[in-house]
Amino acid sequence: MTCGQPFPSRDFCGQPLVNFDNATPAEVLRLINKLPNKSSPRDVLPVSLLKSCSDLFASIVAHLANLSFKQGVFPTAFKIAQVLSLLKKSGLDRSVPANYRPISNLHTISKIVGRLVLARLMPNFLVSGNFNPLQSAYRTGHSTETALLRILDSLYKSIDRTHLTTLTGLDISAAFDMISHNILVGRKGKSLVCLVRRFAGYSRT
Repeated sequence: MTCGQPFPSRDFCGQPLVNFDNATPAEVLRLINKLPNKSSPRDVLPVSLLKSCSDLFASIVAHLANLSFKQGVFPTAFKIAQVLSLLKKSGLDRSVPANYRPISNLHTISKIVGRLVLARLMPNFLVSGNFNPLQSAYRTGHSTETALLRILDSLYKSIDRTHLTTLTGLDISAAFDMISHNILVGRKGKSLVCLVRRFAGYSRT
């Protein structure tokens, strides 16, 4: 298939993602300054100290991130998180482990590196022919509010035209757990999969 065809499948139209661009101290500095003033139990330094010396730490974190990008290795120490178990819904049986969802509290530095990675992955995803332009989650400038406004606008327009209007909502429990990871990996292309796997530490530790 070629670019411009409708869903469900279209070829990737952009440049293949082979390497991540280097992170700059200025980029890291912006991320540090945007951090909320709360620290993770895994942090060696509190966020308040990190922010008060952000000019110094920005260069260090940028260097760490670039080494990680180049070598395809995420530091093992930064993969360790404090895991909190929260009930998925109030009223569920607390004695059943399946009723809990894990919340991982990572190092602040690992969160910064994660945001650097996301900034390099998102442009690649956005130009993909298979990216749904109505995707609202995890996109800058998009949220549940913008999704709701889109739905309401479509409903009002349909009603104004005296069309039969029906809205169906699906609540999929543990949606990510239902995804076939083999299919997900297969859709991303070999170069991107290799890059993500290396960065996640599958090929090297």
